[in-house]
Formats: sequence, C-alpha cells, structure tokens
Amino acid sequence: MRFRSLGPDGRSASALCLGTMTFGTTIDERTATAILDRFTEAGGTFIDTSNNYAFWATGANGYESEELLGRWLARRGNRDDLVLATKAGARPVPGLPFPEHVEGLSARALREAAEGSLRRLGTDRLDLYYAHVTDPATPLEETMGAFAGLVADGKVAALGCSNHRAADLAAANDLAAERGWPGYRCVQQRHSYLRPRPGAGFGIQRHADEALLSHLAARPALTLLAYSPLLGGSYCRPDRPLPEQYGWPAARAQLAALAEVAEETGATVNQVVLAWLIGHPVPTVPVLGVGSVAQLDESLAALDLVLDEEQRRRLDTAA
Repeated sequence: MRFRSLGPDGRSASALCLGTMTFGTTIDERTATAILDRFTEAGGTFIDTSNNYAFWATGANGYESEELLGRWLARRGNRDDLVLATKAGARPVPGLPFPEHVEGLSARALREAAEGSLRRLGTDRLDLYYAHVTDPATPLEETMGAFAGLVADGKVAALGCSNHRAADLAAANDLAAERGWPGYRCVQQRHSYLRPRPGAGFGIQRHADEALLSHLAARPALTLLAYSPLLGGSYCRPDRPLPEQYGWPAARAQLAALAEVAEETGATVNQVVLAWLIGHPVPTVPVLGVGSVAQLDESLAALDLVLDEEQRRRLDTAA
C-alpha cells in the first residue's frame, strides 16, 4: 500500500480510499465485510461513508452504511488503525422533496449529525468530517464556527467539504483563517480521467472543474478526494454506458488514448484511470466504489502501475 498525508500536518492515509456508500443496502453485510477485511489486509486505512448512505435504496433510511461500519469496527477492534471519514448536510428532510430540502449545515444540524455518526460508528472521534453539500441558507460563519467547535471538543480531527465550487472552498478557508479556526483540508468531488462536456451538470453533485483543479494546484496542502473515479464501471462494462454528460468528441479521443496506454502497460483500463489519478500533480486520492473482492483487487493492483511521462502526456492532451 502507498500512503499520502492529508495536509502538511495531517494524518497519513492510504493512497486509495474505500467508499462504503452501498454497504448495508445493495451490498449485503457478508460481502461488505469481505471487502473491508481485504482492504485492510492490503494495508488500506482510509474509509469513507456518510450519514445519508444510501437513503435512496428501497427500504433504506440512510443510516445503513455507518451502522454496518460500526458493527465491523466493533468486531475487528481496529479503529485506531484507520482514517475514518463521514459527512453531514445532505440528509433528506422527512416528507419534503430532495434535494431542495436537506438537513443543512447549521450549528444545530452539525452537532446533531456528528453525535449520530459517532454513535452509529461506535467511536469517540471522526478523523475527517465533510460538509456534504453547500448550504446557502446558513451563514458561513455559523457553519465554520460549528465545525471549529467540534474540532475543539476533540470529536473531529480534520475538516473537508464535498460538492463545493472553488469559490465556496476559498471563502470558507479564508474565513477560517481570519477567525483562527481550522479550515477545509480536503475536498471530495466527482472526478475521473474523462472530462464531462462543457456545461454538463450532475444535479446536487459537482465535478472537479478547471476552476477547482487550478485552486488546488496553487495550494498543495489541500487534497482532492475523487469520487466516482471509474464512472460506475462505464470504462469497461458494455452494460454500463457512459453517463450522457461525457458524450462529446473529447471523450472519444480520451477513451482511445486510455485503451492505447492500457495495451502498452498490460494493465486494465480501470487501473490506468486510477494510476492517472494517483499520479496527478494535484494531490488526489480516488474513492473506490466496489461491489466485490475481485473488483477491489483489480483496483489495488493500480498502486503498482506507474505511468511514464510520455504516457501521461498522451492521456493529458487527448481531445
């Protein structure tokens, strides 16, 4: 396993993060347990969840992922070996339409969400706590002040944000610096090798656009967590067509370059995508969404793949 620090004074975390969004819902507990065990056996330490995963699954309430992780942690007794991340702010409000109505990032919502996550996970601290979405209805000072309070109380070690624009990230960190509060050191965003067509939207989700990548490139102390790095299997599975946001000529050129590099290296296309992300000049940790130990093993093998300068150049300039 390879590792990277989450900021200059942050904890060291595995260079791949295991996402557990569907654990306890579409992925049953036995399979999820096997994946978690294999990930940690391979040296993985970074695990990601949320307080709303996966509320959209049939019969789910959104606490399933955290609850399953809590049971696994209790059985394995390995909490201190892990970097555990969860999120708040995007849990739906019962009886109201989503995503127009979510719990938000008020001081009360964040305190209650943190206490709930700590209880379900069976831990006394969260290593990384994300603002899952922006909350225009709550003053930024209230949100960042509440996060600072959770850090001061020892309930949270480090802060991150997800689905935020570069301007949102900058405003939050500028305010935190003014007040002497901890700021966001990680941003988790939809990001893969393929670029979506200009102007493409993803609803409540945000992708790592050029503005965000430029912001992070100028601030190497910040880390990008890339979610949906393999586009749900679209790179390699005929039954998983590319999302329509990627349907433009540049994507076809990128796919051709990707196939070429995969053939040269003897790696799978998925492994080339992950290697490209891990080796990006912007410090990047892919968040893996896998449904089996075999899929996880394929992703873990990407850690041994190092793309040379010429291969990266071809991948970067394909358009």
